[in-house]
Amino acid sequence: MSLSMSTNTSVANMSINNMSAPRFDWTHAEIKALFDLPFMDLMFRAQIVHRENFAPNEVQVSTLLSIKTGACPEDCKYCPQSGHYNTELEKEKLMEVQKVLEEAALAKEKGASRFCMGAAWKHPSEKDFPYVLEMIKGVKSLGLESCVTLGSLNDDQAKRLSEVGLDYYNHNLDTSAEFYDSIITTRTYQDRLDTLSRVRDSGIKLCCGGIMGMGEEQKDRVGLLRQLSQMTPHPESVPINMLVKVEGTPLENVDDLDTFEFIRTIAVARILMPKSHVRLSAGRQGMNEQTQALCFMAGANSIFYGEKLLTTGNPEADKDMALFANLGINPEKREEHSDAAVAEAIAAQAVKQEESKLFYEASV
Repeated sequence: MSLSMSTNTSVANMSINNMSAPRFDWTHAEIKALFDLPFMDLMFRAQIVHRENFAPNEVQVSTLLSIKTGACPEDCKYCPQSGHYNTELEKEKLMEVQKVLEEAALAKEKGASRFCMGAAWKHPSEKDFPYVLEMIKGVKSLGLESCVTLGSLNDDQAKRLSEVGLDYYNHNLDTSAEFYDSIITTRTYQDRLDTLSRVRDSGIKLCCGGIMGMGEEQKDRVGLLRQLSQMTPHPESVPINMLVKVEGTPLENVDDLDTFEFIRTIAVARILMPKSHVRLSAGRQGMNEQTQALCFMAGANSIFYGEKLLTTGNPEADKDMALFANLGINPEKREEHSDAAVAEAIAAQAVKQEESKLFYEASV
């Protein structure tokens, strides 16, 4: 019997209980065998694993805000914020803290339980960093989970983020180690792993995933998921993005990824990381409701909610709620803070910001 047939047989015979227990030693062959399962078999296994670990009809809802847009020195070929490409994106300075908190309060009003803030930096500067810390504290005072993506971090920055209570740090691996250099040259794969280690060591939860449809092969999707599944513990949040092709970026004309292959990727991620929230992230605007429903069936239980993801479109909030209602899905809940408490938190931050001159012109 060939190795491929043997691996497929072992995966097929694996008990659901065994598949629901977190593992950190998945082999490339085992993960490939999951991808090779008949679609319905894979979906069934992913759904069983999902139901053993999460409420089956709840989806965690996050909102993502770009707090500093454009002019990024990195050369990520997929990204319209890179200063290396002409995407006609208007660059913006760091947002005022009060404005960020107003956006966070609006996101909560629309049903978000987590507020994510993204800055187009290679790494945060010491000039900007204190203002980001104030944003995090303000978001948490509203009763929202906080998440930021700021690029690479040093040990001290990770420690300071932890001290203000940051819940999640997003730092994606994007793709496999083997395909990575085809997409990015200004930051190494090891650089990303080092930042993830610093974040984990500081006690902050990890949000780490990748982008599908950048011209990679299935072996690269296998490699990415294997890398994620070997992290101990697994990332608490695993965003699975579909490439959003933006005119002016080197990937604007790359071939589309097969829809079923994308859904398979989500299902395999759910099986490999049974305790993680798997987020159906960028690219939802280009998916019909049927595709999104299959992604939820495959084990996706988190979305970004709102009209924009950093600089690219996202389904409108009302459309998301209509889809949820049609599927019988409810947003995952967190402890509620009263409207008065929210207003008080914003007002307090406005006073503090004025007193400490946080309305400053950040350099770009």
